[in-house]
Order: sequence, then C-alpha cells, then structure tokens
Amino acid sequence: MGLGAARKTALVTGAAGFLGSHLVDRLLDEGYEVVGIDNLMTGDLGNLERAGRDPHFHFQMGDVRESIHVYAELVFNFACPASPVHYQSDPHATLTTSVLGALRLVEMARGRRCTIVHASTSEVYGDPTVHPQPESYWGNVNPIGERSCYDEGKRCAETLLNDARRAWGVDVRIARIFNTYGPRMAFDDGRVVSNFIVQALRGKPLTLFGDGKQTRSFCFVKDLIEGILALARPEPLLGRWGLRPDEPGSAPIPPFGPVNLGNPEEFTIRELAEEVLRIVGSDLEIIHAPLPADDPRQRKPDITRARELLGFSPRIGLRDGLRATVVDFQARLAERSPKGR
Repeated sequence: MGLGAARKTALVTGAAGFLGSHLVDRLLDEGYEVVGIDNLMTGDLGNLERAGRDPHFHFQMGDVRESIHVYAELVFNFACPASPVHYQSDPHATLTTSVLGALRLVEMARGRRCTIVHASTSEVYGDPTVHPQPESYWGNVNPIGERSCYDEGKRCAETLLNDARRAWGVDVRIARIFNTYGPRMAFDDGRVVSNFIVQALRGKPLTLFGDGKQTRSFCFVKDLIEGILALARPEPLLGRWGLRPDEPGSAPIPPFGPVNLGNPEEFTIRELAEEVLRIVGSDLEIIHAPLPADDPRQRKPDITRARELLGFSPRIGLRDGLRATVVDFQARLAERSPKGR
C-alpha cells in the first residue's frame, strides 16, 4: 500500500461524483478498503462501475448532513455540488451540505485517530484582487450573491475544520481545489470544459460568456487526485515540521493550513474554446452571452506550498487532458444516442 503498510479503511463522501469516483478508484489501487457514501443529489452510480467490481469497495446511500456511522482511518470529504448549475439549483442543500457535512465529520473524528482530507475550493477566493492566489489571500467574496451558497459554505466548512484542529487536535487537511476536468464530468454541469466539449461534439456553436478574456487554470483529474493523496500522506507533512509519524508525543497536529491544488498554467476562456474545436476537428461558430453574476475575472493557483510540502507538480498539459476528456465524452454520448442514428 502506498499510504500504509496494512489494509486500512478509507471513507469517501460524495463517492459517486466526478472527483469522488476517481478518488475511490485510486484508493482501491492503493490497497484500501473503501466505503463510499453519496445521496446521489448530483452523483452518478455509473461513475462507480469499476469500483463496484472490487470486493473491497462498499457503497452506502447516505447524506453527510446526518450522523455518519462508519469507522475509517482516513476520511475524504467530497460531498457537495461543485458546478454552478448544480449548486445554484438548490442553494439551501448546497450550503448545508458544506457546513453540516463538515460538522458531522468533526463529530465523528473527535476522540478517534483519523485524518480528514477536505475538498475545499478556489471559490473561497471569490473574484480575486490578488493574482495568482496564494493560500494567505483571504478573498473577495460576495456573501449574498447567487454563488454564495457554495463560496460561503466552503469558507464556513474551513472555519469549522480549522477550529476542530485547534480545539481538539483533529487531524485536518484542506485542499483548495482549482478548476479540474476530465473523464466522468457530467454533461449538464454547466462547467466551461464540459459545456464546450458537449456543444462541439453535438455540432452546436460554442457559447462564450462575456468577452472570453477571463482566465482559468485547468487541472486534469489524474494530477488532482495525486495531489489529494499526497496531502493525505502523513510523512511529508510531519517531516516538514521535524516530526516523525511514530514519534511519541508528536501531537498536536502540525500547524499547516489549506493547500492550493491545481495547474498554474493560465488560459483565457476563448483559448480553451479554440483548443476544444481543434481537438474535435471543427470550425463551429463561437457565440457570446452575458457574463453570469460574480463570475471571477481571473483564477490561477499559487502552488508554491503544494510543491514544497507535498512535491506536487501537475504533469498533464491542457491539450493532452482535453483529448482524453473528449474521447470519454464521445463514448458516453454514443451510448446515449438512439440505435440506428
């Protein structure tokens, strides 16, 4: 096992989601017994097809807003709608999933020797006035806007988890995840990569919101999952602070803060659209639509901390990642198409 000598149990909330399902597969590859929880608000059991064939994977229908009765040495909290279409469709569920979910995990972790790896987001930085965004930046967030259910929910979850670390010594690791894409993304999630690919494969004009000059940094899912696993490993983090995992009295938990995980290569949204068209082999029209409220103008992670602390460095460039994603979308769209058409 890459994360421990004996088979241990990992719990993944939001296991049927895009990121959660990739994480489940990777943990099974590492030799973990994996319990996946999902209420299928936005998750898809099809994402767990591979995991379902593994006898070491156990799925439970469940909601992180309720008490969790699973023992696991390692807990990955990925339960929350993460795309604008999904998290704005039920803002109350989005906010309470972030906040109550973090609270339930803290309740579970208190008094147990387990680690919580929490999926936070670059949205905690809002529409940033600092570029690129380091973890020390507090953000520029609208607390009552259309996106606030997600932004503020994630910010509050970070507060709960950090207070649990300070007050009770709960081992908490927080990943601030920047735009991630790849196979298994939902067709209708409203994210720019999936929007462009689905439109291009269906022969429809690509919809560009605003002037297309706003920027994003896109991380392929395989790179992101490796960063998550690096964050979960105790050795780099403890070693950074001069401690050993087996050293008596090594608690309290080393005082590291949130860690940005993403690819720092920056592209305009128009550049992304043009790259998708090149890969699909199409000269479809690009049309413009009004920019959504509170949509960030720039988004790029400063991953200095992740490089130094975890040895994290994304390896898959945008073109290669988009090609793999397009192949996946083509296959899944073909399965949906009526036979004979």
